[in-house]
Amino acid sequence: MTASPPDHSHDASTGRASLGGERSLAAARIGIGLIQGLLLYFLWRSAGQGGGLNDALAWPATQPPLFAALALACAFTPVMLLAAVGRLSVRTLALWGVIAAAALALLGWHDAAQQTRDYFRPPYLRFPVIAFSAAALFIAHHLIVPAVASRRWIADFDDYFDTAWKAGVQLVLSLGFTGAFWLLLFLGAALFRIIGLSFLSDLIGEEWFAIPVTCLVFAIAVQLTDVRAGLIRGVRTVALMLLSWLLLVITVLVAGFLAALPFTGLDGLWKTGSATALVLSAAAALIILVNTAYQDGREDNLPPVVLRGAVRVAAVLLTPLIVIAVWGLSLRIGQHGLTPDRIIASACALVGAVYAAGYGWAALSPFWKKTEWMKPLERANVAAAVLTVAVILALFSPLLDPARMSVGDQVARLNRGAVSATEFDYAFLRFDAGKTGKAALADLAKSSDAEVARLAKQAQTTSSRYDVEQATVPPRTPHIAVWPTDAALPAGFVSPVPSGDPRYACQKAADCMATVRDLNGDGKVEILLADSYRIALFAQGADGAWAHQGDYRIAYCGAGPNNVRDLLKDPQTAPVAPIWPDLSTPRGSGRLQPEQDCPAPAVVNP
Repeated sequence: MTASPPDHSHDASTGRASLGGERSLAAARIGIGLIQGLLLYFLWRSAGQGGGLNDALAWPATQPPLFAALALACAFTPVMLLAAVGRLSVRTLALWGVIAAAALALLGWHDAAQQTRDYFRPPYLRFPVIAFSAAALFIAHHLIVPAVASRRWIADFDDYFDTAWKAGVQLVLSLGFTGAFWLLLFLGAALFRIIGLSFLSDLIGEEWFAIPVTCLVFAIAVQLTDVRAGLIRGVRTVALMLLSWLLLVITVLVAGFLAALPFTGLDGLWKTGSATALVLSAAAALIILVNTAYQDGREDNLPPVVLRGAVRVAAVLLTPLIVIAVWGLSLRIGQHGLTPDRIIASACALVGAVYAAGYGWAALSPFWKKTEWMKPLERANVAAAVLTVAVILALFSPLLDPARMSVGDQVARLNRGAVSATEFDYAFLRFDAGKTGKAALADLAKSSDAEVARLAKQAQTTSSRYDVEQATVPPRTPHIAVWPTDAALPAGFVSPVPSGDPRYACQKAADCMATVRDLNGDGKVEILLADSYRIALFAQGADGAWAHQGDYRIAYCGAGPNNVRDLLKDPQTAPVAPIWPDLSTPRGSGRLQPEQDCPAPAVVNP
């Protein structure tokens, strides 16, 4: 019996194929890139070639949830398939591709279906959904591939490390290759333009060319980097070495920060308004750089002694950082309730707590148990990765929808009196909480509390966040000086006014000055109210109320009083007919805005 020749079509340990395998892999990746490009171009065309306000939409862009689902799935699933080709069997690859695309589509569908924004155009997706979906797919993919290759639910940590960090380097290099390709195209187009040829400029400006070609070039870049596995590992080794030494820097900075807190207190940190985000960012930096130093944990990859010490210290420092982040979140939530941002931050803190517990155990366990250097870190990484994927899927699905949870908490705070009717954030329900928020706002508009019902109804009918926020500010009686000093303002002018009225800023008599004049000669008086930078005009309506008509903004031209209020005292301040009339149009009248507010200097002939 003669032995059959060995099959060298694929090297399972590296993912690199022989010449025949390379051709198959290249064909598969080019096909995936072209299909992705065509799908994205189809979505682009349906969105009116970019989703401009005046562009006509076509199917599926006319169905926001469907379009968002397709956009998210078509943007990320092919990228995952490019990385998985040659590493998974065709059947496994197809199954994983369907599951990943379905999960992404459901996340996109849910995000778009919950939104009711006034400006709602393709791709109908919020940035957090896009970013966290990409992160979840990357993590999940690099949990699955090593597990499938080893035929176990949980693979060895060095397999996870090798697969994930290699893919990260490939992704960065492929994106860089694609960017360089387009830079060269633009350079070539510029060269042709200087000799009067614009065909290349016209070509690269066409979406039917640009979108598919970008996806194709990216797929080619993935193929080129994949068949040079040794080169990728070399680049990865250099990158990890450089990044690992940055661990010393961040460890010293974080240790100094924590050491200074007992002397400075936390008040300054809370006043920033972004303390939790800053602390969680520092924790994330520590986690990433600890892993660049630890790598796969094998003996031949042990870092120098100084870095091993930094890894232990950094692992311990994670715990106080997470404690501070959780403390800050608990204070903000206790004071102001839940918001989507605070819920997402809480989820990040939960994942951070898993890292902190695992890394702290790995750093301190040698004091009571003999273990390999930082070995428990590996289990913490795998557990945190699984938790991260689960949390992202829960947060951006109906299961733990941040908007729904936030609306429920905020309304409950209002109902139990933790926040007053005028302090409640109606703008959040109207503009940031999607359909759940609008439904809650409709319920509040039927509230038995007259003030809550009034403010909720006002929020329902406005398209301006500023108007909603200002409606909750209580009216205030202004204090206004009068010129001449022996004059008196008409009855009703000095009365409680809302915050949007220019009189609201007149907290003391020195802030504002008013004078009564008949500006248009109709026999009825108007009032000019001057503050530090404008003169506001008020006229009395048919109902007797004084209404703000507009402002005179007067430039300082080097002559006359510096203080706008003093201009009311000057006898030269008087009505004057405009040089140019208003222009009437079908959209309303328009007023000429002078090119210069100050007169041109006189030219003196020598």
